Amino acid sequence: MALEMRDRCERCTTAALPYDAPARICSYECTFCVPCAAAMGDVCPNCGGELVARPHRAVPA
Repeated sequence: MALEMRDRCERCTTAALPYDAPARICSYECTFCVPCAAAMGDVCPNCGGELVARPHRAVPA
């Protein structure tokens, strides 16, 4: 099963997060931009899990 690569921050909803952009995710794939994740202390507000760096994926051609 592939990781869902969401393209928007779930907190500010304005940050575009292309596949190769830095982002933070939890184990449930909640996705946040780096500034929002830092503001939340790298803790997911949805599940309380740790937010970690999202792996990079090549941009589809």
